[in-house]
Amino acid sequence: MFVIKKDISLKPFNTFGIEAKAEYFARANTIEKILYSINFASYNKLPILIIGGGSNILLTRNIEGVVVNPTIQGIQLQRDKPDSYIFRVGAGVVWDKFVEFAVQNNLGGVENLSHIPGCVGAAPIQNIGAYGVEAKDTIVKVEGIDIASRKTVEFTNADCKFGYRDSVFKNELKGKVIITYVWIELSKKPQFVLDYGNLVDEVKKYGDTNLQNIRKAVIAIRSSKLPDPVEIGNAGSFFKNPVVSASKYESLAAEYPDIRGFHISDDEYKVPAGWLIEKAGWKGKRLGNCGVHDKQALVLVNFGGASGIEIHELAQKIQQSVKEKFGIHLEPEVNVL
Repeated sequence: MFVIKKDISLKPFNTFGIEAKAEYFARANTIEKILYSINFASYNKLPILIIGGGSNILLTRNIEGVVVNPTIQGIQLQRDKPDSYIFRVGAGVVWDKFVEFAVQNNLGGVENLSHIPGCVGAAPIQNIGAYGVEAKDTIVKVEGIDIASRKTVEFTNADCKFGYRDSVFKNELKGKVIITYVWIELSKKPQFVLDYGNLVDEVKKYGDTNLQNIRKAVIAIRSSKLPDPVEIGNAGSFFKNPVVSASKYESLAAEYPDIRGFHISDDEYKVPAGWLIEKAGWKGKRLGNCGVHDKQALVLVNFGGASGIEIHELAQKIQQSVKEKFGIHLEPEVNVL
């Protein structure tokens, strides 16, 4: 029998390791259990919060209502096309396990997204990305349950309104849909994307350029820069890389020749948020039980015992500091609850 539990600690369900409680908690591995959880919340007039792998949230309080943790599994082949396969992947599948599956089967498209924490269901919400590749490049459609109507809904790639670390699920559909499955297309004839950062040099260390070595290189780079949440609480990159005008970037480059921006359009550059934070003097800085990682300034860490409020206040101080020094606003990538 499916049981919705009461007063459950959410510490194991957020990679920051913040101690917070859920009034009710439902770990649902089927659509039927998700619907049961929605009906329970509706009957008791309780709000619903959806938490996946917890790798992109910062809890600043206990959560009233029902926390639903969708854990639907499965990687099912749906279509065999001449140059690709389309898979229907359960929202609860660990993202990196899916990437591993793709690479082991010599299927391309997600290898640059290796070692990103979280579950498949979160990939379209965040439009996760790394090393010149984004989830939107492979997502065909998204299946979910509309919380208000309890009906199954589907969203094409266009319906998802993907943007930089953004989607319809973070905006007009935020908190209104529980993602159950993501349809992902993988290529039988991979086109390697290596022109981002030092990826091409790292791949060479492993020999030939292939999916396996790209995955090894990405894992090595990420592991060298990003702390393991098992060892020290964090949610990976806390801020988005801001986009600035070409004129703004040129003025920054004149003052700071070591800046490393990425030209994304005729009049826009993406500036590394980690570089801005480091230049503002925050890299390796500790405030009480939290601080900024000493190897990657984009990562805020919980050294142990920090509250979500402490980490949020640290983030706000960093935002203010970067704004004062560079005139650039840093937008959190992490969802602050």
